[in-house]
Amino acid sequence: MKNKKLWLFISLVILILILNHIFKWSSYLGDTDNLTFLKAMIQDNLAGAIAIYMLVTIVGSVVLALPGVTFAILAGLLFGPVLGTILCTISATAGAVLAFLAGRFFLRDSIRPAAMKNQYLKKWLFDESGKNQLFVLMITRLVPVFPYNLQNFAYGVTDIGFVAYTVGSFVFMIPGTAMYTIGTAGLADAKNRIMYIGIAVIIAVVVILAGVFLKKHYIENVEE
Repeated sequence: MKNKKLWLFISLVILILILNHIFKWSSYLGDTDNLTFLKAMIQDNLAGAIAIYMLVTIVGSVVLALPGVTFAILAGLLFGPVLGTILCTISATAGAVLAFLAGRFFLRDSIRPAAMKNQYLKKWLFDESGKNQLFVLMITRLVPVFPYNLQNFAYGVTDIGFVAYTVGSFVFMIPGTAMYTIGTAGLADAKNRIMYIGIAVIIAVVVILAGVFLKKHYIENVEE
């Protein structure tokens, strides 16, 4: 049964890649006409524009495996720094949760036993207390070391709880999302450009320093 789930998952991924190649779904996001359409729609129907953006973000991040930064930039251009950050974070979290559930259903039974044979993966992702899992989630969300979409499926294989994963993903993704949405909003807003880009740079510096600090004072100490 576990191997059937794995092969079913692989088959679905291959099918989606083929359909995306044929119908070029991912290219729609880079179409400037679609961006112009959504910008115009915001003026007349903000709720509708928000719904379309969130749907595109969730489907694009889960099904098409597009980089998360794509949707953060899109949010900054369309909705500005504040609303853009909120919408992108919520949408990205929803997509992450769906991918997590897919990973838990399709991949956990077949991949978990093999992953636990690795002493480092077992220490960080399968510890009984759950503290290491939450810490790894925080690090990979603040300073991604693996592709964002791959992370979401991979966490489904671990023992991290659904609530901890959902809340942790939402909270830890806010800084990175804000950095891109605010920076992009600055590029699009000549009046507030210096302020927005300055804020984005400050957030980037804080995130990088936090990652360096955590790696030095937590990961290296534990490995020793």
